[in-house]
Amino acid sequence: MSPNALIPSHRKPRRPSASSRALRAGVTGGFLTLAVTGATVPANAAEKPVSETQEMPTITTALATSAARSADTAEQVAFTYERQALQDSAFSQAAKAAEKHKAEAVKKAKAAAKKKAEEAREAKEAAQARASRSSERSTLSAPSSSTATGSTATLVAFLKAQLGKAYVLGSTGPSSYDCSGLTQAAFSQIGIDLPRVSQDQSTQGTQVGLDNLQVGDILYWGSAGSAYHVGVYVGGGKFIGAQNSSTGIVERPLDYDMPTGAVRVL
Repeated sequence: MSPNALIPSHRKPRRPSASSRALRAGVTGGFLTLAVTGATVPANAAEKPVSETQEMPTITTALATSAARSADTAEQVAFTYERQALQDSAFSQAAKAAEKHKAEAVKKAKAAAKKKAEEAREAKEAAQARASRSSERSTLSAPSSSTATGSTATLVAFLKAQLGKAYVLGSTGPSSYDCSGLTQAAFSQIGIDLPRVSQDQSTQGTQVGLDNLQVGDILYWGSAGSAYHVGVYVGGGKFIGAQNSSTGIVERPLDYDMPTGAVRVL
């Protein structure tokens, strides 16, 4: 027999390892593998754990739908919270505005009440003043000693004859007068010599109250000794005087310009 003759080996055929079979298998059971023909695995190479070769779970339609629903739910919850926050803010602002309007309304009401009270007080004071003037006029127009007789009649007649004449400062007649020039000229008709100016005339004779006037009493405006105007009481609650350059010599009721005081020289 030839030395090169094939001698059957007593060795068992070498079986491919599990890893080799897996590599040859191609795509098997959902795993992507590479087929390596004739590749051998080193003897010292250990097989990888199943966890390293196991495929990640495939995202199914149900899983995607569930995730989408979860996202929608989270979005809806966020929207609900945001809407609630906006509503709370709006309610807070409305409450503050209502409190502000209420405070303003209370303030206006108090101001209106105060104004009304002041108007009522002023009206009451005005009514009292009118009543007082009316009482004074009634007292001043009382008859008794207001009727002119004798020298007072002459005095009053002279004064009435001067009505309508002009007022001229510093004049003593006969065509024009100032206030003290008229009274001086009138009393000279009955023999009474008065000082020239109103300040001095206001201190002549006897001081009398306005509630006890008689015809012929000299009325003055201002204070005694420093009066700025004079006239003569002619009865019936009236006086005659040279008022000013606009009116001239006129007859007026006492409440036209209530005098300060009076003196009696008759």
